[in-house]
Formats: sequence, structure tokens, C-alpha cells
Amino acid sequence: MQAMVSARYGAPDVFELAEVPAPTVAAGEVLVQVTASTVTYGDRRVRAADFPGIGWLPGRLMMGLLRPKHRVQGTVYAGRVRAVGPQVTAFSVGQRVFGLCDAGAYAQQLRVSADSAIAPTPAGLSDAEAAAVPYGAVTAHHFLATLGGVTAGQRVLIVGAVGGVGRFAVQIARHLGAEVTAVCRPAHAAAARALGAERIYPTVEQALRAPGPAYDVIFDTPGVARFGACRRALTATGRFLTLSLSVGILWHMARTCRRPQRAIFGVSMGGAAGLQAVCALIEQGALRPVVHATLPLAELPAAHALAARTGSLGSVVVTVPVEGSASAAP
Repeated sequence: MQAMVSARYGAPDVFELAEVPAPTVAAGEVLVQVTASTVTYGDRRVRAADFPGIGWLPGRLMMGLLRPKHRVQGTVYAGRVRAVGPQVTAFSVGQRVFGLCDAGAYAQQLRVSADSAIAPTPAGLSDAEAAAVPYGAVTAHHFLATLGGVTAGQRVLIVGAVGGVGRFAVQIARHLGAEVTAVCRPAHAAAARALGAERIYPTVEQALRAPGPAYDVIFDTPGVARFGACRRALTATGRFLTLSLSVGILWHMARTCRRPQRAIFGVSMGGAAGLQAVCALIEQGALRPVVHATLPLAELPAAHALAARTGSLGSVVVTVPVEGSASAAP
């Protein structure tokens, strides 16, 4: 089968199209004919070994110290079930599915566990749209619903409101009944408002100084805000949530772990429960993906470069050519 492989860390041109052995399924596994994948912010970091701050060493140990641990990268996929292994009853050959994986989505076929973050593709979504959902939506839901405990009537500030996580965070906070304030570039204000933001500011500083009640939750998706600067704009029981790991956030987490007002860094593991919660939101009409561009798998280097340039304009999706036809595993 065809796959985009990388033998070293570096710029987008590290990817090369190659023929690799097709995976086979064992008990409890599903073989997916991949038709679409998305270039996520995390994918770009793994490709370049760009693990910031104190995350450099853990990142290298997890992803490969000197070279990528996985030759075939890519962590988000959509497609159809090509085969199922013994003991798999939740999925059937030919069924449309989407999900998250540790690696391997930049290929025509992908083997995943049937109890991993895989789910039937919601009706009404194309494969490209489905591939644009899991990374940002599962993360945003985990941070806001679980770590932040957002409820109706609260005030939520989303920093990076139209980025890969932010555009889902705005929609989820709105669905939970919160009043949403967004921080984004002025050129993206209309997009943030269309997602559900009621107030929009171009900088974090302006959002923190804005008149009105304090925020119950501040969600810093790009890692540009600081708890010390945000705490005065939070309620006495407010939560500061961030995706960025640093010595500073660890220090503030230790200091506030027993206090009503807290700083929180977390990791969304992208499990099956999180994906199922996101599916429910899509089916309710509470979430919609935003696709900026689609490119073929062979142009993955260009897709990575485009994703870095466009930033928060929407997901960059790669489409994967179908190989063979679906069949059931013996």
C-alpha cells in the first residue's frame, strides 16, 4: 500500500511517498481503508520534534529520541472498515468510520483496536469533514466539560478562538450554555462570531481588561496567556485552562491545587468515550467542522506547510486514494 513516510525530523519535505506492507488485523482489531486525514497542530510538532519548554525530553522519549518512532505518522483518520478481526461486533465491513490513533493515518490502510477512539461517521459529514473533527473537538470537550466544569450561565474566555481546538471550544462552551468571549485576530472576528462568540477582542490583555463580570473559565488554547495575568479576571472559583506545559504552569498548579481558583494543565487522551461524546454533539447540531483546504496524500509536505501558514483559518485535510475493495477478515 502507499503511505507517506519520514525517516527523520525536520521541515515538511521530510515526507516521501513509499510502498509499505499493508497491515493485517488480529482479534479485537479493525482495518480501516483511510480516505482522509487532517494535519493537526500536534502532527506538525511531531514531524519537526518541536516539543516546547520542559516537554522537549518527554516528547523525544515518546516519539523517538533521534528519529521518528513511527515511519508513518498522522493521528486523525476517516474512511471505511476494510476488515474486522475475530471478536469484533461493533463494526462491520464497509461501514464509514473516523477516529484518532497514535500514528499511521498517512497511509491507505490503518489498523486500530476496536475499543480505541473509533466511531461511526456521523450522518451528514463527508470523510474530509469527519477527519477535521476528532483532534480539536475531543480536546475542547475534555477541557471545558471535564476539567473546566462549564455550566449554563457562566462566562468563558477562549483564547485562540478559531484555531484547531479553539473553534470547537467556542461551539462547545456555547452549547453548554455559557456566554462566550473570544480572542482572535481582527480578520477572524466574523468567523468567531459565526461559531457562537458574543464578544471578541484582538488581544488577551484587552479581553482581561474588558468591563463586565469576571470569567468563570479562561481557556488558553495556543499557550500565549499566563495565569498570573489572568487570575484577577477570574472569579474566586474560576479555572485557568491551558494546553501548554511549562515550569510556570506546573508551579501555579501546585500552588492552587487545593484552592477554589485553580490553574490547570491537562492532556486529552482521545479515548472512545470522548469521541462518542463529540459524535453526540455533532448529531445534535452543536458542532460543525471547518475545512480550509484539501490536498492529495502525495502532497502532504505542501499540506503541512499550508497548515503552518494558514493557522486558524480551518483544517487542512489530505485525501487518500483508495486501494482495493473491502473484505472481511477470516
